[in-house]
Amino acid sequence: MQGFYVAATNQHVGKTTSTLGLTAIYHALGYNVGYCKPVGQQFLDLDDLRVDKDTLLFADLLGFSLEPTHHSPVILGSGATTAYLDNPQDYHYKDDILKAAKYLDQAHDLVIYEGTGHPGVGSIVNLSNADVAKLLDLGVVMIVEGGIGRTIDRLNACVALFREQNVPIIGVIINKVIPEKMEKTKYYVSKKLREMNLKPLGFVPYDKSMAFPIIKGIIDQIQGTVTFNEDHVYNKVEDIISGSVLERNQLQTSQKNLLLVVAADRVDNAINKVKIWSYEKHGDFSPLSGIVATGDGFINSETEDYIKRNKIPFIRTHLDTLGTVRKISKMEVKINLKTPWKIQRAIELIKENVDLEYLQESVKKL
Repeated sequence: MQGFYVAATNQHVGKTTSTLGLTAIYHALGYNVGYCKPVGQQFLDLDDLRVDKDTLLFADLLGFSLEPTHHSPVILGSGATTAYLDNPQDYHYKDDILKAAKYLDQAHDLVIYEGTGHPGVGSIVNLSNADVAKLLDLGVVMIVEGGIGRTIDRLNACVALFREQNVPIIGVIINKVIPEKMEKTKYYVSKKLREMNLKPLGFVPYDKSMAFPIIKGIIDQIQGTVTFNEDHVYNKVEDIISGSVLERNQLQTSQKNLLLVVAADRVDNAINKVKIWSYEKHGDFSPLSGIVATGDGFINSETEDYIKRNKIPFIRTHLDTLGTVRKISKMEVKINLKTPWKIQRAIELIKENVDLEYLQESVKKL
């Protein structure tokens, strides 16, 4: 079977982003690339189809027709694990994965399999990441978040699960490395990886644009209601400013794609200040990608006209300003079809920082 399995030490370290970059690059090199999420947890129901949400992104990227039995064969949704434990004989998860792999192997030159969560996820139904990689007889590319001590500690614990089953580790991608600490991280992590007999495939710098949310995600996070311009809720947010910042004259006129969070009864005043301070840099074009009005209050007709003219989503929430900012700060921002700038940047980051030639040769030897 020509392919590899992408696993991660834990959630939110960039597994899907790295998989996306690798998949897109091999596709661009002329490979007929297939993709599979053998075990999924977060799913979407599309008509009569239930698929892991990540498969939609890859279906769009590679242009394949999404077929759950091939691209998302096992979904462990709510209640799935207890149902399995009650009647394991009713479930044939491993057979489902092998059938999907057989189809994909015949249809593609190279198949990239994406794991789920940390390596132990799925163990309850005997489908941990290590179980699945072993079942498919694949080598593993491990993704770990950048650092030194914590990076190695987590990596050591996670790699043990694969080595216990004699699953080969092709190499490690160290993701989200703070640029100012890149050289130090490279030196010490590479040194330790050599001791662990692991190949560092690449050190990928942290890129703040990959953490930019979209307005829709913020609306969901704060349980807000869109009053104006609902068709622009996929605007990018590069930074958040509050009414108090405006009152202290701290707005930088070079900023753009800003989310303004302000008490509803102070929106008019805040918008007047934004107009004045942004005019020199942006002219009549607004630097705001969205406005969250907290609490109760009304806006005047002039403010409403500004919001509509600049197509700024206007969101109301029952939370206060501090509570809103706190909620937004705790968001986990994911890559998806509505964040095209992240897709392009993910591809660039992997292409610029990962040893693709070594990975390619290693896959051929397995």
